[in-house]
Amino acid sequence: MKDLREVEQLGKKHKKIKSQVKFKGKILNLRVDEVELPNGRVVEREVVEHRGAVGIVPVTNKNEVILLRQYRYPINEVIWEIPAGLLDRKENPLDCAIRELKEETGCSAKKFIKMAEFYLTPGNSNEYFYLYLARDLNRGEVELEEDEFLESKDVLFQDALEMIVDNEIKDAKTIVGLCLAEKFLRI
Repeated sequence: MKDLREVEQLGKKHKKIKSQVKFKGKILNLRVDEVELPNGRVVEREVVEHRGAVGIVPVTNKNEVILLRQYRYPINEVIWEIPAGLLDRKENPLDCAIRELKEETGCSAKKFIKMAEFYLTPGNSNEYFYLYLARDLNRGEVELEEDEFLESKDVLFQDALEMIVDNEIKDAKTIVGLCLAEKFLRI
């Protein structure tokens, strides 16, 4: 096992030789880099470039979490998720969380608590994710975008945690969000 300083030095010893964008899309880009490793070997690294996203765990005063159920084309499955969305160009993550909560649930919140920020899949993507807990909710009208088709449901927080154990919730950001929210709600 290498110590932390040695691992950090390894990162500095990866040299990008060449980079080529293979695909440019609305949500992501794909580039292929030719990289020289510390041992001199040259390899290709496929990198998904992503502008980042936010997720919100909205918890009501009745200790219910608002979950969304929607079809996800890449996995050909309908799944339960927390509200979430892509950052607009140069958008502040909190502003994005406020916007996405309103669009997808119709709610506004008096209190947003940033629980975490992290890379979702650092092995092949630079996508950075911001996770918020939303409290003191006020209900309003949902404002879905024209390509969004989802239903929302208020679920007792403890039941939502059981949905993870029962494999009813399979989405990573939702699992992380609910587990972190449980800790934050105990404070």
